[in-house]
Amino acid sequence: MSILEKIDDPKELKKLKYGELDILAQEIRDVIIETVSKTGGHLAPSLGTVELTLALHYFYDSPRDKIIWDVGHQTYAHKIITGRRDRFHTLRQFGGVSGFPKRSESPHDIADTGHTSTSISTALGMAQARDFRGSGESIIAVIGDGALTGGLAFEALNHAGHLGTNLTVVLNDNEMSISPNVGALSKYLSRLRVDPTLHKVKDDVEFVLAKLPAIGDKVVRTIERLKDSLKYFMMSGILFEELGFTYLGPIDGHNIQHICETLRSAEQVKGPKLIHVITTKGKGYAPAEEHPDTFHGTGPFVIETGERIKKSTPPTYTKVFSDTLIKLAADNSKIIGITAAMPSGTGLDKFANHYPERFYDVGIAEQHAVTFAAGLALGGMKPVVAIYATFLQRAYDQIVHDICMCNLPVVFAIDRAGIVGDDGETHHGLFDFSYLRGIPNMVVMAPADENELQHMLKTAINHSGPIALRYPRGSGFGVHLDQNLHQIPLGKGRVLRTGQDITILAIGNMVQAAATAATQLTNLGITATVIDARFLKPLDEELILHWVEKTGHVVVVEEHVKSCGFGSAVLELLAEKEIEAKVKLIAIPDVFVKHGKQEILRDKFGLNAENIKDTALQLFRNGAFV
Repeated sequence: MSILEKIDDPKELKKLKYGELDILAQEIRDVIIETVSKTGGHLAPSLGTVELTLALHYFYDSPRDKIIWDVGHQTYAHKIITGRRDRFHTLRQFGGVSGFPKRSESPHDIADTGHTSTSISTALGMAQARDFRGSGESIIAVIGDGALTGGLAFEALNHAGHLGTNLTVVLNDNEMSISPNVGALSKYLSRLRVDPTLHKVKDDVEFVLAKLPAIGDKVVRTIERLKDSLKYFMMSGILFEELGFTYLGPIDGHNIQHICETLRSAEQVKGPKLIHVITTKGKGYAPAEEHPDTFHGTGPFVIETGERIKKSTPPTYTKVFSDTLIKLAADNSKIIGITAAMPSGTGLDKFANHYPERFYDVGIAEQHAVTFAAGLALGGMKPVVAIYATFLQRAYDQIVHDICMCNLPVVFAIDRAGIVGDDGETHHGLFDFSYLRGIPNMVVMAPADENELQHMLKTAINHSGPIALRYPRGSGFGVHLDQNLHQIPLGKGRVLRTGQDITILAIGNMVQAAATAATQLTNLGITATVIDARFLKPLDEELILHWVEKTGHVVVVEEHVKSCGFGSAVLELLAEKEIEAKVKLIAIPDVFVKHGKQEILRDKFGLNAENIKDTALQLFRNGAFV
């Protein structure tokens, strides 16, 4: 029997010796690699934190002691040793184990996470609550160096240093977020990695100074100034120390005994502590170590070679966006590409290869990305901000205040809009219509297919104000891609087919399903008009009103939450114009959508041709007001 087979609770780790923990680490790695090769998932981050995870659970008493993971895509080892080993093969599958911490799954998952830079704020709040209660549990935040570039993390560090409460921050430093980290902080951490002996030298000098006889206040003040000067000269951890933290490290994040000894030292120090741990992303699996960006989030792959298992599919929306932007930039030197630590995910890595001087990766800093784009626009440039729908939420105030209020010509390329799939609640892009359509000056559009995406991007580049283009994750429909791009008239939809009985209004990738449903209705003797709205804002009021009045029956379809989305906009229009019609909305209800394959989730919520057909049929025969 393997050691892992005996571990159903982290308390059982405490029976093991350090050598046995090392063996267990390899057993866990084998399980992670075997599982992710079939299910896909965040392989490299989780392989890099196996020893760190074991050390934390070996030293602390979870769930009494609270271990809060930032983002959470590095928690596969944590899940395996906290009672989910037997279900780990269901990772990221519909109804299976989530790829991120979920409070509903285990008492060891302290907070639901999925967005980055949140752990220190959460941990500090829990530490203060502990202090109010007078209980004595330890609170630990685990945050990566990539996540530390997010402004929220620094706000929390600043507040923690001010409050001075007992709190341990473990900085998991692997030199990467998804792609290699950028920015001054990354360079600073690199210097700390280069010569960790500096920390010991600084401590030795301070010890000697402390032994000097204190002859009067002037000498004491001189010594203190000298200490400060030497601290800055030696540099190690000074940033964190100046924020009020006791800095320990850097240490080897794959040496369980050393980590535990450092944790023990940290617990003897009062106030906030930061332990700097150096790990290797993808540790223990050569393909992931050599290509950690590729294996950050991966689909199924062949273990022996690391080669992805791919099906022959049409180009993804992301690829079409990338290729089109490169094409447009050849004729427009003002186009600038901006992303927040997602160059490969958004396709802007290819843009960067063609136009490196016109590309910016600002790190995990969506708010800065948007306001940085505002400055570029004020300077006469044409910034294109490519961010996933779920992460653009983080910059809402900047969109309102810095872009739309100034009516600046910034293009928002919103990738992964709609149902994303296996990553679940934190990653679905189901709120962007809601949070964008109410902002004055903003234009919002969504393509029915990858060809329409090309023309919409050209339209967005030529627009003189803020404009958002949202498109889904994954492959397109395989339609022909026009070589010559044209401008789409602003706020104008298009009729795909006409019918006298019912109108189906669809937007984005639901247009294809609507067209298929119309064909099925024809076979039942019902004719449907199908409209590709193209624009959420402004709506094509003339086109919509014409066909609503003509047929009197309307089905509105969108891959978005029902509240404040496309259907809501249509209902508002009908109410304003006092048009009475029988209307049914097909959209996501008022729930957070869990993880699962895109097709499974679309079927679950009726976002398919069959349900559109059935809904239209019922509406036409019975009539229903929404």
